[in-house]
Amino acid sequence: MTYEKFTEDYLNKGLLKKQKPSFSAVGKLITRSAKDLKTAKANLTIDEGISYSVAYLAMLRAGRAYMLLKGFRPADGFQHKTVVEFMSYVLPEEYKNMVERFDRMRRKRNIFTYEIDITISRTEANSAFDVAAKFVDLIKDTIKESSPQAHFKF
Repeated sequence: MTYEKFTEDYLNKGLLKKQKPSFSAVGKLITRSAKDLKTAKANLTIDEGISYSVAYLAMLRAGRAYMLLKGFRPADGFQHKTVVEFMSYVLPEEYKNMVERFDRMRRKRNIFTYEIDITISRTEANSAFDVAAKFVDLIKDTIKESSPQAHFKF
């Protein structure tokens, strides 16, 4: 499926809504992603599960920033999943593994948040932080390349 077909399908299903792009909002989301990364790193030695969850949130906010730049936002329902799926259609094939990791983190974070007796290891938390940092950097670079006229402060 192409990006155009994906957005058309998701708009029709009510999973995406058109949203006027806002460079200010994009900048705020990316800035928050960077803060989330700092928080995730600081928590690696305190609480691996929280570190993992916040690393995932950094990715989610970065993905939402890119969606907003493209003129969309996830609608009610499956917002987190919609962000992940959107990123799978906009990022080049070379980032497929990163997006798949984003989706696995989404599912594991959900289990960690809502289920009892699940643990996240230090190794998993470190790995999540690493992939989140790479993802946020990728989105920052992609945003700067796709909108050279905008002056972001991130």
